[in-house]
Amino acid sequence: MAVKIRLARHGAKKRPFYRIVAADVESPRDGRFLETLGTYNPIPDPAEYHLKHDRVQYWLEKGATPTDTVRSLLKKEGVSLNSE
Repeated sequence: MAVKIRLARHGAKKRPFYRIVAADVESPRDGRFLETLGTYNPIPDPAEYHLKHDRVQYWLEKGATPTDTVRSLLKKEGVSLNSE
């Protein structure tokens, strides 16, 4: 099973709120996921995001690949993206 770390959209119309989740690549965007790893709220300026660093690192070590948006959030937070 291939795993991606990606955003799952929640919130109201035109008021997005995202959960950062580890999910199977075949699952729908807002569908079944394996674990919630954090949140991302793009509405305030600057945007707010919170991560569970230990769980993100765990999934990266297991071979999960982050999407481009999640990768940029992880870099801002200082999470090492090397899975070695």
